[in-house]
Order: sequence, then C-alpha cells, then structure tokens
Amino acid sequence: MEVHVALEPDPGTDPEDVERLGRQLRNELRALDVDDVAVVDGGPPPDGAKSGAAASFTEWLVTLSAGGGVFVTVIGTLKEWLTRRGAAHKLTVTIDGDTLELSNATQTERAEVIETFVRRHQPT
Repeated sequence: MEVHVALEPDPGTDPEDVERLGRQLRNELRALDVDDVAVVDGGPPPDGAKSGAAASFTEWLVTLSAGGGVFVTVIGTLKEWLTRRGAAHKLTVTIDGDTLELSNATQTERAEVIETFVRRHQPT
C-alpha cells in the first residue's frame, strides 16, 4: 500500500521552520515499521529555504506492507504530530485517489474523520 502524505504549513511559517517541521515529520514516519518513506519531487524551494526542492521536506510517499496494523499506526502518528503543533498546519493523506485532510479541527471531529478513512482503507 502506498500512502501519499503532504504537509501544508501555516502560511505564516517561515521557510526554515517549514523545513524543520518537514524533517521532524519525516523522521517520525521513518521510525515506524514502514517499508519506505520516499521524497516526492517538487518544484524549486521557497524563498529563504536553505536547500533542496520544496517538496523534499513537505511531501512523501510512504510504502506499507500488506499488514493493516502499520496503516493505523501511520495515521495515528500523523494525527498526534498535528495535535502537538498548535498552528494552522494541514496534512493531507491520499490513498488511491481518496484524500483525508487533517487540519485544526477539534479532537472529536478529527477522530471521526480519521476513523471513517481508516475503515475504508484497512486491509481485510
């Protein structure tokens, strides 16, 4: 299973912080029992960024094995990462054209949306 994850930082976030946030999220995803976390190539870096393409620190393709437990863990990690950030950052998770958008919704709203998305994509 391939999961496309994209970070859309709060518009007021400076480029160095965007890069730092992206590295933190990517490291958290890599620490999970996933097969791979590959960078999705993007355009030129934003003004003020130190190096690399913009998407190199905001967009990844996460490859999971067939087991469903890892998928739930990935989604939970994304939810917790976003919860720890108080700003208006947004994460999008796409599987086979179906996109889940996580933003600054309430914990209850976010939990309901995530549960529905996970049920749709949970391997049987």
